[in-house]
Amino acid sequence: MLAAELSNSHYSTMAKSTFRNNKASSCFSDVFLYLGGALFAFLLVWSLWSYAGPDISGTSEPKVTDSNLKVGSNSKTCVKEDPAINLLYDPPDTTFYDDPELRYSIEQPVKDWDQKRNEWLRHHPSFAPGARDRVVMVTGSQSTPCKNPIGDHFLLRFFKNKVDYCRVHGYDIFYNNVLLHPKMHTFWAKLPMVKAAMLAYPEAEWIWWVDSDAMFTDMEYKLPLRRYDYKNHNLVVHGWPKLIYEEKSWTALNAGVFLIRNCQWSMDFIDKWAKMGPMSPEYERWGQIQRSLFKDKLFPESDDQSALIYLLYEDKSLMDKIYLEGEYYFEGYWLEIVPTYDNITERYTEIERGDKKLKRRHAEKVSEQYGAFREVHLKEAGNGKGSWRRPFITHFTGCQPCNGDHNKMYEGDSCWKGMVRALNFADNQVLRKYGFVHPDLLDSKTVQETPFDYPDDGPW
Repeated sequence: MLAAELSNSHYSTMAKSTFRNNKASSCFSDVFLYLGGALFAFLLVWSLWSYAGPDISGTSEPKVTDSNLKVGSNSKTCVKEDPAINLLYDPPDTTFYDDPELRYSIEQPVKDWDQKRNEWLRHHPSFAPGARDRVVMVTGSQSTPCKNPIGDHFLLRFFKNKVDYCRVHGYDIFYNNVLLHPKMHTFWAKLPMVKAAMLAYPEAEWIWWVDSDAMFTDMEYKLPLRRYDYKNHNLVVHGWPKLIYEEKSWTALNAGVFLIRNCQWSMDFIDKWAKMGPMSPEYERWGQIQRSLFKDKLFPESDDQSALIYLLYEDKSLMDKIYLEGEYYFEGYWLEIVPTYDNITERYTEIERGDKKLKRRHAEKVSEQYGAFREVHLKEAGNGKGSWRRPFITHFTGCQPCNGDHNKMYEGDSCWKGMVRALNFADNQVLRKYGFVHPDLLDSKTVQETPFDYPDDGPW
C-alpha cells in the first residue's frame, strides 16, 4: 500500500543564532542573562514544534509546483521529490467531487477527466510525486456465500495472495462484492467497478483489474509500466493479434486481467465496451453478432471478452492504444503452468545456492531489489510456455472455485489440487521473508523454519 505516514507540508530552515558571553561583574547581570537564555530556549522549542508537528487542522497549504501536476497518457516526467503523502490534507477548493452532476454510474459518461484529475492533483500536490507509477488493483466476488463448501476458503486465499503482492510492491487494492449496476452481472460487473475506481483514485495512473480466480505466482516481478508508456498505450491485456484478425477466435485474448490507464480515453472506451453488456437494449443482438463472427464461442450471450475482441477486430486503429501483452504471463492458463512448479523451484534454488546476494535474509520491504538481482540469472529462462521462469499470474479459468462447477474437460479434483499447489507456491515466496516455507505444495497446514544457510540446508 501507499505509505501511510504523515508528511509535513512545509519545510523551513532555521537561522542559527550565536551568543557572545561577556563576563558580568554583578549578580543582577547573571540573572538577566540566565532568564534571557531560558526565554530564547522556550521560543526555539516552540518554534520547532510548530513547524515540525503534524497539521491536524487541514488548513496548511502544501507548496504547488507545475512539474508535479502532469498526469494521464501524455505524462513523460518522473517527479523526483519526497514521495510522502499528506493524508490529512483535503482543502476546501472546488474539485470535480463538488459537482452535483457527477455520477459514478456506468450509465453516465464522464467528460474532461484528464483536466479534472490534473486539477485535483493541483490541490493535493503531495500526491503528485510518483503519480505516473501509481497502481490500484481492483478485484471482487459475489455478495453471497459460495455454493462450493470450500469456495469461500479459496476466495479468501486468492485475495490474500493479491494483498501480499500489493503490499510487497506498494500498490493499493480495492475488493468489491456488490453489483454497482443491477444489470451488469457476472463477467460484466468489472466495468462499473473499474470506472468507479478511476473516480475514487484520481491520484492513480493505472487501475488493474484481476479476476478473483487469478493469482500471483511471481511475487517479485513488477509491472513493466515504461513499456506501455513508450507509445502511450492505455489498455494492456494478454492476447495475440493473429488470433483476432486471422483466426477470429474468442480466446484471442483474456479479459480476466487487464491494466487500464486512468484517463479520458479509458473513460470513453469503457462506455463503448459496456454498451455490448446486459444494460444495453441490444444485448441479445450483440450476442448473435459475436457468435456469428467467433465460431469457437461456446455460449450465445454477449460477454466482455468477446466484446473486446470484436471492438479490436472492427477497428484496428485501437491497437494504437491497446497493448496485447504476450511476452510474459500477464495472465497464464493454469493447466499448462501448474505442472512446471517443481522444476521452477529446483532452478531457482540452484540459482540461490550460487549467489550469496539472493541467499541473504532481508526485509520484505526491499524485495524488489532482490527481484532485480535475480534477473541476471534468468536471461536464458524464457517467458511463456516452456519457460522455467516463475509465471507472473496463474489464472484458473474454467475452475469456478466459488460454485464448484468446473469445466467438464478437467478430470476429478485437478482444479482444486492445482489451486492448492499454486497458492502454496506463491505463499512460499512470501513466507520466506518471515523465515518459513511449505515443504510440500499440497500441504497448506505444514511449514518449516528455514535455517540460516537456506537453501543449502533447507527442508526440501
